[in-house]
Amino acid sequence: MVSGLGAAVAALAVGSRTATAQTAAGQFQPARHAQDAWLDAVPGKHRTFIDAATPRGAGEAVLYANNLYESNKSGYSLPEKDIVVVACYRHFATPFAFTDAMWAKYGKAFSMVIEFTDPKTKQAPSTNVLNAAGYGMQLSNFGYTIDSVTRRGTRFAVCDLATHFFAGQLAMMTKGNADAIYKELIGNRIPNSYMVAAGVLAVNRAQEYGYTLLNTL
Repeated sequence: MVSGLGAAVAALAVGSRTATAQTAAGQFQPARHAQDAWLDAVPGKHRTFIDAATPRGAGEAVLYANNLYESNKSGYSLPEKDIVVVACYRHFATPFAFTDAMWAKYGKAFSMVIEFTDPKTKQAPSTNVLNAAGYGMQLSNFGYTIDSVTRRGTRFAVCDLATHFFAGQLAMMTKGNADAIYKELIGNRIPNSYMVAAGVLAVNRAQEYGYTLLNTL
């Protein structure tokens, strides 16, 4: 009876080890690509990827980034270097990845395409309002700016697909050259930003690097 029980336990152990080995051998491991290495450049202790696809979402991404730093500090006594935050500007959030110079030049066109106006003037913005003081609760970033979260370590992923789209739209609306405008846009990005092939692709790659996905509206 004992020997029979022992044999059964031994068989169960062998079966368990075999199943574990098979699971480990068959576990999915995403491929790594040089284009995504920047996502792993700052190790930190906690990683969050904030996805923004609308003007409102672009502002919320700034607010949420600030909240992540503040709450990790107040609730866990964690310094900013432990908190890795990437905000992705894609689709209609993409224009906010460009500097005041681009908004001064193309603000009217941006405004028409993304259906966004300066809440103070009710006109097309002539600056990147998410990097301007004095708006407070009028914008979804609640007064925090792109520069303020960049100083705390936030990095920005900028959708190349959308940038090409906007370059084409701007070219049609201003009778300019799409390729020249594209080069102008990527040469005038906000600090600490990285071009990614597509924002939706960056959402995927970030999660493969261990980032928690945080959505905006």
